[in-house]
Amino acid sequence: MAPDPGRLRLRTATRAVLGIGSAVALCGLAGHSLAAAVTGGLAALLALFTVTDATVRDQVVTTAALPAAGFPVLAVAAGLHGHPAARDAALLAVVGLGVYARRWGPRGHALGVFAFMTFFSAQFLRTTPEQLPELYAAIALSLAAASAVRFGLWCLERDAPPAPAVPPLSGGRGLSRTTTRQAVQATIGAALALLAGQLLSDERWYWAVGATWWVFVNTTSRGETLVRSFRRVLGTLIGLGAGVALVVPLHGAAVPTAVLVAVCVFGIFYSAPVSYTWMMLSVTVLAGSLYGVLGVLDTGLLVLRLAETGIGALGAVLAVLVVLPVTTHATTDGWIQRALRCVHACTEEAAARLAGSPAADPAPRVAELEALLGRVRLSLAPLVHPLSPLRARKARARRVLALLDACAREVRGLAAVAADPEASHDERLGAACRRVEASVEALTAHRSQGHRPVAHRSAVHRSQGHRSQGHRAAVAEGASPLTGPGPALVHLHGLERALADLAAPLHSSPRAPLAGV
Repeated sequence: MAPDPGRLRLRTATRAVLGIGSAVALCGLAGHSLAAAVTGGLAALLALFTVTDATVRDQVVTTAALPAAGFPVLAVAAGLHGHPAARDAALLAVVGLGVYARRWGPRGHALGVFAFMTFFSAQFLRTTPEQLPELYAAIALSLAAASAVRFGLWCLERDAPPAPAVPPLSGGRGLSRTTTRQAVQATIGAALALLAGQLLSDERWYWAVGATWWVFVNTTSRGETLVRSFRRVLGTLIGLGAGVALVVPLHGAAVPTAVLVAVCVFGIFYSAPVSYTWMMLSVTVLAGSLYGVLGVLDTGLLVLRLAETGIGALGAVLAVLVVLPVTTHATTDGWIQRALRCVHACTEEAAARLAGSPAADPAPRVAELEALLGRVRLSLAPLVHPLSPLRARKARARRVLALLDACAREVRGLAAVAADPEASHDERLGAACRRVEASVEALTAHRSQGHRPVAHRSAVHRSQGHRSQGHRAAVAEGASPLTGPGPALVHLHGLERALADLAAPLHSSPRAPLAGV
């Protein structure tokens, strides 16, 4: 039911089914074994799912680099089945390095995920060294097939503007850096999951480690990790029910299982941007279908899958709560600061464009703001979750989201006015932009220099006074012509109002009731 502007999710999910289906079909035509076809299909899925660089060229480079990360890991995993201690140590090293690689942006993230899932698939399929040449060939063939679909047959990204790169919050150096803390947390959480998972099952313990790993993917704070853990367990539970109803009766029959796998792949890609629970439902049914094809599926295995997932989620929760915790407040604060600075940058670009500068273009900044607001929503998700007991923080978080959305709406309107070649400029626009700059500085200075609410309120009140005078002037002097300064002033005044209203939720105590809500 989630909105799908431009039917992008629909087209991406359909392309994924086509790309992964082509990869598996080519592996079959090449005479590869079932294990090789499954490995190739997984490689194609990961290439289509995790490679998210801003430009098509960077996506091609990252996709081509995936074997460099996966092949050595696959060889190590295949050779260590008979050495549990060395195998476990190698897996934990892959977990830590995979998370640590996020500091290098989307490419580091994709390579880290591919390396971990290659090790995971080696446990899932009990890969042996003798199978490596065939598996390497299947992976290479599948990546080529997926790339042919993504970058040749149906390149959705080529006609779209480059997605803005939003690097993770660094937080400093050493253990103060978020990616470093997460690498330590993920390694310790995976170690806990590994030990507990092996106590539960000597054969399927890797599901627990996999659950811990995926809980840490695309999360930053402990709150995000807690919510993601809950959603993973919930999605797995629902998916197991669906698996009992849909997969078990098939008994591994090839054609209906292939259709169900295609539906699951579509569900993974279609639901991932909007619902982790629904995505996990699709992943769970997909895993059950693969077990059915391999001839080892039964209800006991599905129950074990749920138990291992719960252990993995618990390991992640314990790690983020105890080991170098990154608080939800600190993470959200960082993303909000960046969003506010981007609001200011958007306003500057729009004002310069209205002043006649041909080089000024607010559109890329608007796209960056949308991406940053996505990160703000993700970081605030634990506070606005229906099950959150923190009523005051929930109210404050909703208020912040509403006001930031209002800022984005006014910025988009301002950019649209600035894009009109007939739009004019006068000194009132410059004065309004300077007031927006002052409001942003007042909001962000509080976050970086300590709690100075009195000084900030004074600055906001001055801005509100100027805004009221400017708004009356705009109305009196004619704000209706679409090519005049009026529309731009209306958006700037709305932006000032939203920034001024942000002072209360951002600068009051996180635990205090929010006045006016």
